Amino acid sequence: MQGNRSSTELAGDAAVGVAVDRSGRAEQLRWLTETTRGTPMGDLLRRFWQPVALSRELAPGKAMPVRILGDTLTLYRGASGKAYLLAGQCRHRGTVLHTGWVEGERIRCMYHGWQFDGSGACTERPAERESVPPPQAAIAAYPAQEYCGLIFAWLGEGAAPAFDLPRKAVCESGQPRIVATREDWDMNWFQQIENSLDPTHVSFAHRTLRVGAFGAAVTNGIPELSYIETEAGLEQTATRAADNVRKSDWTFPNNNHVVVPGLRPDDPWIDFIIWMVPQDDIHATRFTLYVMASHDAQANQRFDEYFQRYGSYNAAEHRQELFLQARGPEEADKLAGLISAQDYLAQRGQGRVANRADELLGRSDLGVVTLRRLFWRELQALREGRPTKHWRRRPDVSALPIQPGDQRIADV
Repeated sequence: MQGNRSSTELAGDAAVGVAVDRSGRAEQLRWLTETTRGTPMGDLLRRFWQPVALSRELAPGKAMPVRILGDTLTLYRGASGKAYLLAGQCRHRGTVLHTGWVEGERIRCMYHGWQFDGSGACTERPAERESVPPPQAAIAAYPAQEYCGLIFAWLGEGAAPAFDLPRKAVCESGQPRIVATREDWDMNWFQQIENSLDPTHVSFAHRTLRVGAFGAAVTNGIPELSYIETEAGLEQTATRAADNVRKSDWTFPNNNHVVVPGLRPDDPWIDFIIWMVPQDDIHATRFTLYVMASHDAQANQRFDEYFQRYGSYNAAEHRQELFLQARGPEEADKLAGLISAQDYLAQRGQGRVANRADELLGRSDLGVVTLRRLFWRELQALREGRPTKHWRRRPDVSALPIQPGDQRIADV
């Protein structure tokens, strides 16, 4: 088992800003962005539970397509309320399965009526006049798990691991207000992942369009950075002053957890938990949980009403307004929409897939360097047939993250 490791150990012998060995660099960079089946990253991401949809998107008796890691799959909810994830196409002649209809806990193809259960087994082929369909009529099925308004799936081979790494103590303590959202962005997933380990961007990107409560709390100070590899991922500390310390709890391979100010100064700060999941190599879905500790009736109502009104903002749908008119979401949308618009401007501004071959890194990119080395280590192990790290949930995650103005700083 690997213990916690410091940023010095993680960065290795090469100084930040000095290019790594150019031999194989182009291939290494491709490893980070290519996620379809059979690629190193695609195989790695399939070993982790990934969010695939919002629970509220899927009513009982309904089906929908899901695009993830280059595959299009079928997600449906049975009459019992249980969600199932199957292959995207019928085994018969390949028509898409989500256009069929749900019968109890099974789904029937609209083309010739082949029926499948939640395990992927074919249970009926009406035109074949047989008592039991053959085993080869089955299709792939994947374990699904609902948590805090998100539907997660495990797409790997063999038995799925326990649903543990994605869980957050803040979601399970007391009776918090939780809202789940999604945005479909037209770019590669890894730009968001690097953004999460780049705290310097907060001092600039989150002051563009207009300065919201988040940008104001962090300030435009330039942070000193440090990183520790934990059993779950990376603990990031950005110190701008003795009383301005911000921490992020990043979970391998694609989840970040920070806190942001509440809707009013006296409201509780909100836990901001993001997964960026590849649809394919030029599209990704940003799933977010907003979690606020239950407070007084007025604060709870503000939280609920804000997300009812603004929770569906998707920055990619406003690309022309953002890039050509410098026009962000309306003034009252000062949390989710503003942060999303600022992040999208920075990340989509790099292109559909960032050109990392021509970048010039510096000391402020310690998080990006640390992150890439971590992924390269795991991907190399996978390619060589060696075990990757056994990532597991942190036992003390409730102490993270902290940020200026958060009352929890006094308790740490």
